[in-house]
Amino acid sequence: MTNKEIKIAYREYESLEQLEAEERKLADAAIDAMKNAYAPYSGFSVGAAVMFEDGEIVKGSNQENAAYPSGLCAERTAMFYASASRPDKAMAAIAIAAGQKGVICGTPATPCGACRQVMAQYQAKSGRPMKILLVGADRTWVFDKVDDLLPLIFDSI
Repeated sequence: MTNKEIKIAYREYESLEQLEAEERKLADAAIDAMKNAYAPYSGFSVGAAVMFEDGEIVKGSNQENAAYPSGLCAERTAMFYASASRPDKAMAAIAIAAGQKGVICGTPATPCGACRQVMAQYQAKSGRPMKILLVGADRTWVFDKVDDLLPLIFDSI
């Protein structure tokens, strides 16, 4: 038997002003995307913004439905839209912001397992790491690759 350990690496910023200009632009886009969330049941609005390698940004937000679980998370809304509308462009980064009643959460909201796996698929498709920004009012976490949010990625097929 061998004991093994998995470590993740990320950076924590105390304010959005500390982010690099391109990261700040992406974080602001995710916060803006929260405005378009349809969350009449949970009241929890999530916005996501995907940045392509050329700097173009597309946005998505969570969309709830009375026939739960027919809704869709903001992250997958943004990534599926990005892939469907620009199938030949690689996604370089995604930012996620969440809040209630227009007020962003202090601590970043983390993506669900399904969204993490979709991020892993698009990272694999592009052949390069996808940066992830988890945006909060009190701190922002930046991960350089999906592997740090989803160790032992399902990629066996």
